[in-house]
Amino acid sequence: MRLRNVAGSREAIALSPYVVQEAQQPRCPGAWKEIFGNHRPIHLEIGMGKGKFIHTMAREHPHINYVGVEKYSSVLLRAVQRMEKEELENLKFLRMDAENLLSVFGPGEVDRIYLNFSDPWPKDRHAGRRLPSREFLKRYDVILKPEGVLEFKTDNRSLFEFALGELEPAGWKLEAVTFDLHGDPGMMEGNVTTEYEEKFSAMGNPICKYVISR
Repeated sequence: MRLRNVAGSREAIALSPYVVQEAQQPRCPGAWKEIFGNHRPIHLEIGMGKGKFIHTMAREHPHINYVGVEKYSSVLLRAVQRMEKEELENLKFLRMDAENLLSVFGPGEVDRIYLNFSDPWPKDRHAGRRLPSREFLKRYDVILKPEGVLEFKTDNRSLFEFALGELEPAGWKLEAVTFDLHGDPGMMEGNVTTEYEEKFSAMGNPICKYVISR
């Protein structure tokens, strides 16, 4: 069974107190300080999968608020189940398509964005759907603070080279880059792995990463 088709996952998500529900989302832009009940920085992971990365980050950095976005209910369910075992007050989830980010985050509301092992959408006609594409960089430019940064990790060399080529046309610049994250002591400092990162690294696949700003 494909993970995204787990029976009952949408219903479970709709009842979860850790998920900002669809009915609440129209009130979200500009209101995340109220949602969390404090004025801490907000870090956003887009396409968070089962939530290992963002849950670990939230645990290790309680002074930061984290929001995880995941499109598929069956995948998001795994993150919710993780929260049920270890609840963290500084972590919230959204089940939504990343194309709709501007409907839930206001201008300059996010301090940092993480993209981890995003879907490569390998066909050329789908390039605009890739999360590090110039189309998505325009969206991130709106919701990210002027001094904010975006971090992207992948084992897909073709996707990474595509992402690098999107920066200049979109008006972004490199702050740091590596084609072998686990062999780069400087960029590995403080690195938190994802499920995919552990899997691909164990297979010997080098992990690419960049940090970008405007």
